[in-house]
Amino acid sequence: MKKTVLLLLILVTSGLSAQAQTRKYLILLKDKVNTPYSISRPEQFLSQRAIQRRTKQGISVQEKDLPVNPAYVSALQQTGARVWFSSRWANAVLVETTEANLATIRALAFVQGVERNRSIGNARIGYAQLTSNPQKNKLEQADPSVYGISSEQLIQIGVDKMHAQGYHGEGMLVAILDAGFRNANQVPFLSPLFRENRIIGTYDFVQKETSVYEDDKHGMEVLSIMAGYQANQLIGPAYQASYLLLRTEDAASETPVEEANWLFGAEYADSTGADVINSSLGYTTFDDPTQNYTYNDLNGQTTLVSRAARWAAETGILVVNSAGNEGNDTWRYIGAPADVPTVLAIGSVDRNGVKSPFSSFGPSADGRVKPDLVALGSGTVLGSPGGTVATGSGTSYSAPLVAALATGFWQANPRLTAQQVIACLRQSGNQFTQPNNELGYGIPNFERASVIAANDYSLLIYPNPFTNADRLTVQWNEIPLNQTIEAMVTNSAGQVVWQQKYSSDRMANFSLQSLSLSPGLYFLTLSSESAKRTVKLMKY
Repeated sequence: MKKTVLLLLILVTSGLSAQAQTRKYLILLKDKVNTPYSISRPEQFLSQRAIQRRTKQGISVQEKDLPVNPAYVSALQQTGARVWFSSRWANAVLVETTEANLATIRALAFVQGVERNRSIGNARIGYAQLTSNPQKNKLEQADPSVYGISSEQLIQIGVDKMHAQGYHGEGMLVAILDAGFRNANQVPFLSPLFRENRIIGTYDFVQKETSVYEDDKHGMEVLSIMAGYQANQLIGPAYQASYLLLRTEDAASETPVEEANWLFGAEYADSTGADVINSSLGYTTFDDPTQNYTYNDLNGQTTLVSRAARWAAETGILVVNSAGNEGNDTWRYIGAPADVPTVLAIGSVDRNGVKSPFSSFGPSADGRVKPDLVALGSGTVLGSPGGTVATGSGTSYSAPLVAALATGFWQANPRLTAQQVIACLRQSGNQFTQPNNELGYGIPNFERASVIAANDYSLLIYPNPFTNADRLTVQWNEIPLNQTIEAMVTNSAGQVVWQQKYSSDRMANFSLQSLSLSPGLYFLTLSSESAKRTVKLMKY
């Protein structure tokens, strides 16, 4: 990773007097005027891999991708505040300062305000630089006969078929945002990752240091589910991928600063070039009840962490997040950022496909189907920090199974965008035509998703499922120019509910207009002189 990227992420801290109580504030800035960075030179702040991910998916570098103006950061330091991190996407800077000095910061001409108009966390200590390692790949392919006790969680979502076709995550980069990766560098089932230098980078955004191996075990367990390799016991779906291990969660507390850490971690993943983010985290309530979210806040755009996840998805990263473990509680709903439309929220089932009682319910506050998918989260086989293979339960453990499935599926279908991968996996769910608030679209499957990718993605329609707020976009690459295409939508009873004609000189990218439909299952038929295709549409 380039030094310029590192310098933009890890900011030099200023001295701060300890005589007054300090707290953390996310300072929102007005603009990026006079920045030394340019969207025409993304190599200043993005790795080549990150640029290629955008280019491949037709995503342009935008002003929100530009780093915070260094002059503004310097001015904040000059007030006496200690700068922790800055956010390109939010155009914000996390500072540690006294309440008295906050008034000085608010008065600066370039300051727009303060996130949530209050402190988002207590002070922490620590500072270090980032490291990275070259990627290699030497591990032999796994055979289903060596899955051992982890076979059920793999076969349930078709990973055995994915591996049989030769896809184990090779060449893919996955970022895990979690609470710590205790002993991940010592346990035998993760040793291939370290032996082959496939841990590309680590960072602790809680303590501001590079080491992530002495804190909470949760992230290590998640990593073991995705990438573990111990024959006849534990095999991860994406055991040959490369990984970024990012600590954003402080397991000892629950404060909004962890949402800011998630944002910084996602930007680190973006700038490094990650393809997939797995986050087995969620935010609804905090140590200070006055900062709690309500169900109405779970609309995919209100919470800071949901905005961060949406921004990450807009860069072409495939974001997977656990739905939550509050199914038995008074608060039984999903958390943020599982509420984001462009994020795959994952619930939990047992080995028989029955919903785990603890798995959180949907929908999101704006009525979208959530969770999106489910996988084994009751008795998931995973690795322990002591080096043994054990089991655990929670959507924290079902999410990495789907994230690793998505990693291998995307490897097998590199022409797809992240959102098209999500659409294929949703449509592969075993109850796609009848989703509900408990299991969403159901259990995904590699083979079914592969058929959908092969049949439907010479004809690309997204987003699918969709709402009235979405612009339904169509790409039909197999049709030559100068043909007339008739688009027709029928309902499940075969009745025509909408139709329109288009010219194939616009077929590379056009939108279906005036699709005012009631929620339900529909069929879109596109007909031309040379071809005819019909695909399912789900409106909610």
